[in-house]
Amino acid sequence: MLTIRKSQDRGYADHGWLRSHHSFSFAGYYDPAHMGFGNLRVINEDRIAPGTGFGDHGHRDMEIISYVLEGELAHKDSMGHVRTIAPGEVQRMSAGSGVVHSEYNHAAGQYTHFLQIWLEPRSRGIAPSYAQQRFDPERKQGRLCLLASPDGAQESVPIHADAALYAGLLDGQDAVTLALEPTRKCYVFVVRGSLKANGQALSAGDAALLSQETALTLNQAQQAEVLVFDLAP
Repeated sequence: MLTIRKSQDRGYADHGWLRSHHSFSFAGYYDPAHMGFGNLRVINEDRIAPGTGFGDHGHRDMEIISYVLEGELAHKDSMGHVRTIAPGEVQRMSAGSGVVHSEYNHAAGQYTHFLQIWLEPRSRGIAPSYAQQRFDPERKQGRLCLLASPDGAQESVPIHADAALYAGLLDGQDAVTLALEPTRKCYVFVVRGSLKANGQALSAGDAALLSQETALTLNQAQQAEVLVFDLAP
């Protein structure tokens, strides 16, 4: 079964300094039909205005992934990490028993455009931890590159969740197929451009929600960047 969630059907919030689209219920946006999918709880597409950001705030028991598309994201946390996340990099913060962090856009004239992703962890109360890794475009060109996985396979970022995250850059005649376990769920999110997922047309901001499927095929792409999640039921 495949269900399409169009970009314009997402929640939206404009705070002046922050413009955010919510794929699932978050903060002031609540839709009981969209509380998450499998163990994927949040995909926020955020744009942070120059010189602004999220001040210190806390999280617990969540795997938090940041995927920067444009600009840079300055990160600081209670574990002592002070980092900058640039396009092509993946940051994973395991909130575990509790962590406090901040995220800012220190650029003078450029928005920071990024995806904030939350996955429910396998276990609660683990020690907080941090990882960050760069994935060059060549690793994603014409294929699905494994970005995050429970065991850190294929040089991916290890996560404490029963999930795998892939990214691909597809165009023209590119076509990829990912085998799926029908007892699990799969979530496809188009970051930019357009493509077809199992024959269904998707554009930037659209998503496809798959369950009880044995394969995902992505093709007929036009300058597409796509994220694919293999998720616990």
